[in-house]
Amino acid sequence: MTKETKKNVDSMGGFLGWIERVGNKIPHPFILFLFLLIVIAVVSFLVKGATTINPATGEEVVIKNILSGEGISYALKSMVTNFTSFAPLGLVLSMTLGIGLAEEVGLMSAFMRKTILGVNEKFVVPVIMIIGICGNLASDAAIIIVPTLAAIIFLYIGKNPLAGIALGYAATTAGFSANLVVAGTDALLQGITNEASSIVNGPQIEVTANWYIMIASTFVLAVVGTIVNNKIIEPRLGKYEGEAIVEKNEITSEENKGLKAAGISLLLYVAIIVAVCIPENSFMRNPETGSLTSGSTLMAGIIPLILFLFLIISIAYGKASGVIKDAFREVPKIMETSIAKMSAFIVLAFVIGQFIAWFNWTSIGEFIAIELANFLEEGGFTGGPLFVFYILIVAFINLFIGSGSAKWALLAPIFVPMMTLLGYHPAWTQFLYRVGDSATNIISPLFPYFPIILSFMKEYDEEAGAGTLISTMIPYSISMLIVWIIFALIWYYFIPIPIGVGGQIML
Repeated sequence: MTKETKKNVDSMGGFLGWIERVGNKIPHPFILFLFLLIVIAVVSFLVKGATTINPATGEEVVIKNILSGEGISYALKSMVTNFTSFAPLGLVLSMTLGIGLAEEVGLMSAFMRKTILGVNEKFVVPVIMIIGICGNLASDAAIIIVPTLAAIIFLYIGKNPLAGIALGYAATTAGFSANLVVAGTDALLQGITNEASSIVNGPQIEVTANWYIMIASTFVLAVVGTIVNNKIIEPRLGKYEGEAIVEKNEITSEENKGLKAAGISLLLYVAIIVAVCIPENSFMRNPETGSLTSGSTLMAGIIPLILFLFLIISIAYGKASGVIKDAFREVPKIMETSIAKMSAFIVLAFVIGQFIAWFNWTSIGEFIAIELANFLEEGGFTGGPLFVFYILIVAFINLFIGSGSAKWALLAPIFVPMMTLLGYHPAWTQFLYRVGDSATNIISPLFPYFPIILSFMKEYDEEAGAGTLISTMIPYSISMLIVWIIFALIWYYFIPIPIGVGGQIML
């Protein structure tokens, strides 16, 4: 941090200041994950053979020792594939090719100056929150795109770009499940919920079962995020005094030409995609159901589609504005420059890939999830207390297992039948899960995108560390979790309408 910003943060003192100071003493993330690999190895050795039953399959889950002959063999044989199959690696690098090109040719700067110039700043934060929350339509791509753009927007209007990154990260990740429309997440969770409900012959739910309450949640979380940013995060981070700048010059005629070309190419591209998706037998749809959301080529290919979008509009802008003379020669070199900036993340991806693979192979994460769920089931809670404890258990498990679908596959066979027998509709059980599954993503160092967001922060502040990110995100995580829980209880006790199309609270 700059001296001025550091002084501002330290003067706050208190819990967040302590978190930042302690967290920033943590070694480089690469070393941290190496240490966590050692922890996994030691724990797997000490508790090897511990067993529990997976309620989804009825099979015994046994913690395996990574230090055994079998474990060492696995670690060595899978080391390269653990790296190359680390899911965020391809996503981040693909998005970097597109967004990086847009930044280098000047499209991002020109667009920001054209659209934000003269706009009332009080609308910027809530709009970013709503866009970020709804960003799960683009799957995990939003976690990369929104914080990056939010930082540029904040820098342009004179705000601290670190606060912009934090806002975008909170919106896309802590508010991941909420949305104004039905998204792929709804379809993914629905399938697991229905399988779990069938265990006790419970009702089947539609993909729209949480739609109404998720629409309301979008606005509730947007308000919470706006208040946290305005009242806590921006005052705490203070004024940005770093070296990063965004041009504030008036738009030139060449830039106007570029923006028009980019806009036309954007409309043509979107029109083509829409036209291709319209036919009922379109290859962009799910070949079995015809859906454009669940299991469709459109959703599975959203990352390359977004990449192509950025490439097309960036090249169109560059050619029309005169920035790019020879696209065949210049565009690859510009993309090389963008990828070079991600070298630190590529190094991190190697060790994070090993950590996730070891964590899964040893079954430690699965064991923790099942045992915590069993603890809650045996607690004898009902009504509001049950809902709160259930959400908190999910939120805690979420610190260790990042994949929402993987957690729900483990927890649904326990909680959906249990809640159904208590008289609660599977749609309500699914919604409560989504609350806990979202809010704590942003404070977990084990979340795959945590080091990526940290690398974004380092672009604006070389001294930013894990403590900086965690202390910045804690107010968002706690506030959004508490308010979302309260909102759920208010709906349960006082709002006599369904939580979605076909979605009820009680059976």
